[in-house]
Amino acid sequence: MQVIIIEDEKPSARRLQRLLNKLGIQVDTLLHSVKESIQWFEKNDHPDLIFLDIQLSDGLSFEIFDAVKITSPIIFTTAYDEYALQAFKLNSIDYLLKPIDEEELEAAINQYKVQLPRKQAVTIDFDDIKKMLTNPIEREYKKRFSIKVGQHLKLINIDEIECFYSENKGTYVHTTGGRNYLLDTTLEQLEKELEPQTFFRINRKFFVNIHAIKDMINYTNSRLQIKLNSFKDQEVIVARERVKDFKAWLE
Repeated sequence: MQVIIIEDEKPSARRLQRLLNKLGIQVDTLLHSVKESIQWFEKNDHPDLIFLDIQLSDGLSFEIFDAVKITSPIIFTTAYDEYALQAFKLNSIDYLLKPIDEEELEAAINQYKVQLPRKQAVTIDFDDIKKMLTNPIEREYKKRFSIKVGQHLKLINIDEIECFYSENKGTYVHTTGGRNYLLDTTLEQLEKELEPQTFFRINRKFFVNIHAIKDMINYTNSRLQIKLNSFKDQEVIVARERVKDFKAWLE
């Protein structure tokens, strides 16, 4: 099986390559830009499977498909919000949210093997996906959460929340008043419910509210440390592979 990875962050590309190697899949080619990818597709047979990041160093990866007709199956590797991921799931083999989880990667490969045991054309409407990226579907996001406190229910408005985090298999909310409450949900579910302009998932354990960020400090291994207004329970670190998207989100 011929597999290529199109990813502008070279550490992320190499990590994905290592994960695929562990699953017995040899990656033939790593591509890092729109220009490089177009040149490669013009000169080579198209692969059995493409792992595709959305935002590359020189533009959106959709520009590749504007220049070259490609029918290879695609597994998206992306940090984009849930409205876009819904479109990807309808039009591709699967999507993987960064940072990529090994079990989710294996499940995506298994899905590819089930759906496409032999190489065949796949129709992906990139124009529709691009429209969804530039004109997000209007939807209602959570405005408040109900928290069980003893025998009582407490309502917490979304603007009272500094961050969400996971700890010891539980999901917690930290409020501007400095209190922590256990939620009956998961961070994955919150990804669908939080307004993406206000909350960002900086790593596998944290969502932060942009209005609660007090300071940002360069940290080891090209990461960022976030200082929130009142949360002091543990360090809040932007994962290295999320730093680029985090900076874009801030703007």
